[in-house]
Amino acid sequence: MSKTKPIRIMSMGKYLPLSISSEVLEKEYGLPKGWSEKYSGVISRHKATTEHNGFMGARAAEEALEKGNMTLADIDLLISASGTYDYPLPNQASVIKAEMKDGNKYHFAAIDIDSTCLSFVAALEFATGILDGKRYKNILIVSSEISSKGLNPDNWETLTLFGDGAVAAVVSYQEYSDSKYIMGGQRTYSEGVYHTIIEGGGNRYFFKENPYNKELHSFKMNGKQLLKLARIKVPEFIDWFFKDLENTIDTVDAIIPHQASKAGISILRKLYKIDDKIVKETLHKYGNCIAASIPLTLMDAIDSGEVKRGDVCLLIGTSAGFSIGAALIKY
Repeated sequence: MSKTKPIRIMSMGKYLPLSISSEVLEKEYGLPKGWSEKYSGVISRHKATTEHNGFMGARAAEEALEKGNMTLADIDLLISASGTYDYPLPNQASVIKAEMKDGNKYHFAAIDIDSTCLSFVAALEFATGILDGKRYKNILIVSSEISSKGLNPDNWETLTLFGDGAVAAVVSYQEYSDSKYIMGGQRTYSEGVYHTIIEGGGNRYFFKENPYNKELHSFKMNGKQLLKLARIKVPEFIDWFFKDLENTIDTVDAIIPHQASKAGISILRKLYKIDDKIVKETLHKYGNCIAASIPLTLMDAIDSGEVKRGDVCLLIGTSAGFSIGAALIKY
């Protein structure tokens, strides 16, 4: 649904733990040298050591506030937009808020939105819907992900693909701003619901009844089936998304895709013959950071000058479930 609104990403911040090269990872787990770059497209990634989701998210949020010349007194809502978390209870946003400097002094709501890899895109659409310049003026969205703890070392594809990191964005209603949220939407194609899954840990395979084993409690994906489904559904989604818009996928200034995989990123290029400079990539240096991938890639493009104020950007990706989602913004 089109929700054109004067919404502006005021500032962004990030936190990245220790950087680990693929060469070190390959040596540690006995993989052939160069396997990660060749098959996963990842040269390095960041891996949490002592950090947890709340800590990383709080540091990213504090940087975003500092860069936007804001404090928590300016924030009306905090949204944790992530697929991983510190505890089943309490919710992750409340943990991030408590970890922030002065977090206990302010009492705005802290809620979670989990659409796995599309959580940031989903949170941005939700924030746009309630930002009105009155009750909600500034919303803090935080995607803090630690994927490294949920990987099976025997599965080379996932072991070499994923990374850890946190990103935050201050999103504001600015009536007279040239920035705007043009369109957002997500569609779920349930035939792919179990193509990506961590089976253990929830009530279906409760931990008291199913002791830890790496097969049950690690991330699994059927890469071939995911790519097959994506090739069919992405064009259908793109047609639906741009149907009533002045823009097309060929006229946007930048495409910020989820860094799902080397093959996943190439789908848009192959389907639409898009200029390499338009599609932004960070997979090689961060890996797949789940929901943090899209905002992390956007922030890198902004910091490097590849995305400037006034540019029309398409944030797009897939997530477990199987969903495809996007947001079209004028940055």
